[in-house]
Amino acid sequence: MTMESLRDMFVHDLEDIRYAENELLDALEQLEQQTENEEIAQAFSEHRDETEGHIDRIDQVFEMLDQEPEREECEGIEGLLEEHQEFVDMDPDGRLLDVHNLVAAQKTEHYEIAAYGNLALLADRLGMEDAGDLLHENLEEEEEALSKLASLTEDHDYAATIESEAN
Repeated sequence: MTMESLRDMFVHDLEDIRYAENELLDALEQLEQQTENEEIAQAFSEHRDETEGHIDRIDQVFEMLDQEPEREECEGIEGLLEEHQEFVDMDPDGRLLDVHNLVAAQKTEHYEIAAYGNLALLADRLGMEDAGDLLHENLEEEEEALSKLASLTEDHDYAATIESEAN
């Protein structure tokens, strides 16, 4: 694909976040399975369901564009997933892994928020009001997910994690 216009950039970035969301479907399932804290695991499960909705909305935007998405690998999300896997490979204590999973999920939310914010802006500037509405909806859900993860991180029982380190 040649990059000649804002529309080309919009399509490229849309393909990028579509790839990222698909990768995150699997990652969220893994986070849920490897998290000991039930409340945190439930948050990952709920966000996985939302992520399926994000992909559906992205596909709707591609339909509006009358275009099939090409496979555009998202190096940003691949890097975040690789970083998380490297930590998991260090075989951390379960409580420590719970904290890391929360932090890793927040990093991906920040990435997605930036992506959707820019995509929604581009859609609006390109006069694609319906597409912009769908992307704004994804953006709002990502912001809500980040807020929930931040609350879980703040409310986490760090004393138990520190206590498990002492033993």
